[in-house]
Amino acid sequence: MREIHTIVEAGRTEKQYWQDIWHYRALLCILSWRDVQVRYKQTALGVAWSILRPLLIMGVFTLVFGRIAGFPSEGNAPYALLVYAALLPWQFFSSALSEAGSSLLGNSNLITKVYFPRIFIPAGSVMTALADFASACVLLCVLLPIFRFTPSWHLIFLPFFVLLVVFAALGAGLLFAALNVRYRDFRYIIPFIVQFGLYVSPVGFSSALAPESWRWVYYLNPMVGIIEGFRWCILGAPALNPHSLLSSITTTAALLWLGIAYFRKMEKNFADEI
Repeated sequence: MREIHTIVEAGRTEKQYWQDIWHYRALLCILSWRDVQVRYKQTALGVAWSILRPLLIMGVFTLVFGRIAGFPSEGNAPYALLVYAALLPWQFFSSALSEAGSSLLGNSNLITKVYFPRIFIPAGSVMTALADFASACVLLCVLLPIFRFTPSWHLIFLPFFVLLVVFAALGAGLLFAALNVRYRDFRYIIPFIVQFGLYVSPVGFSSALAPESWRWVYYLNPMVGIIEGFRWCILGAPALNPHSLLSSITTTAALLWLGIAYFRKMEKNFADEI
């Protein structure tokens, strides 16, 4: 096994940043696995919570918005599947953002004592949320035959939208993780963003209900196109909106670039400010 030597010298971190990330890549898996163990340590149901949470939310949304408010579904899909198809990316994004946003403060001892690419800490939180996402996908495979619904052949395009929501979560997570170190107020802002985002994203309703005059503002939310993409892949209808998809891709790319750029700018000061 080839040994990796870390040479500490002025300016080397900036010059060899991406090379160091490749050298320390195994650490990302270690941090992710540690986060999974910590999350479900001393819990009665363990990993089952990653299945129960979206299932319970689906039930509440179906009762409140589907039965009481009478919101329509899309195509021939049951309203419950409409909600669950949206909960898959939304639960992943919200969980990844919440965990990544506070990840640096939660690992302050590690940051101040050991050298490694700090980007691994929020990235590890995103990977942890991805494990929960995989568990939720297993539940979808159970729900489809229960509701006697056959998924669309568009399902082959689902990995693209999974990758898109991972990039969106990573960009937002890096940005808020760095901001949370500099400005501790963000520990209160992140939960508000997550809660507010649930109601401005088409989780409990179809995008067709959004007012036409406000669509351009509505599409600035990257989760709109991602959620619509998940529904298109799983439920098959309606047709994918090219405007919301293009907006989500553009916004996600900008968010990822901004998150990486700001994180790298602030990274050298983390040990002092944390």
